[in-house]
Amino acid sequence: MVKRLLKEPLVHFFLIALAIFAMHGVVGDKSVPAPDVIVVTASKIEQMGSVFTKTWQRPPTGRELKGLIDDHVREEILVREALALGLDKDDTVIRRRLRQKMEFLVIDEADAPVPTDAELNVYLNAHPGAFETDPMLAFQQVFLNPERQGDAIARNAASTLEALATVPSTDPASLGDVTQLPPVVELTGKTAIAQMFGGEFAEALDKASVGQWIGPVASGFGLHLVRVTERKPGRLPALGDVRAAVMREWANDRRVALEDRRFAELLKRYDVTIENLAVAGIVP
Repeated sequence: MVKRLLKEPLVHFFLIALAIFAMHGVVGDKSVPAPDVIVVTASKIEQMGSVFTKTWQRPPTGRELKGLIDDHVREEILVREALALGLDKDDTVIRRRLRQKMEFLVIDEADAPVPTDAELNVYLNAHPGAFETDPMLAFQQVFLNPERQGDAIARNAASTLEALATVPSTDPASLGDVTQLPPVVELTGKTAIAQMFGGEFAEALDKASVGQWIGPVASGFGLHLVRVTERKPGRLPALGDVRAAVMREWANDRRVALEDRRFAELLKRYDVTIENLAVAGIVP
């Protein structure tokens, strides 16, 4: 009887099915990680550091690597939450898209309230650097060409500056080297001056006293003796003049704060393990 049963194809199929089921129970359970545990492995950290190095041609600092790890954890959490909500159904885009979907859930709530003028004024005064008008400067200049002046440029700059400072009748146009640069620059924004002559040049002019020759001041062209003839400082405009910009920045800051608050709540639901922090040069 037993021999006949063993020869039956149906029995063979049944035994194979039992074996597959048993194997799946042993192997399958071990391959599925706990849904509330995130492990940032040492190999993953090494991979992130390698990608950073290839992109920026230098290894990341401890702070930068910590930022990459934090961003990876954020992505992992938001992706899992997105999957739990079914946002991946019928969607073939990559994990980053799922993360974006989770972040987009915050936008409607962030954009809903309309701030009062009082709130916008508070924001405007708290962030003056973002809305101040550019300082304006007008100046004269005498240009000294390093290629023509050679080693004598410092000495010639000093003697020319002394002549300009002590002899008021000296014509600046008669001094210095020939150049296509304008000898007189009318009121121009500090940012535009920096774009033309360089940031250090613009800063030196911004700090100079009106009516006083100073120098030499270096630019990408060479050395300059300059005299600021007029200055209009930057000012914080009235809300009515920059309402749209203030509204935009206020809404963006509110959205970012809301995203961070939401993520902080999600983070509490996860047990995050990051391996080899000390090796990566990160202090917990």
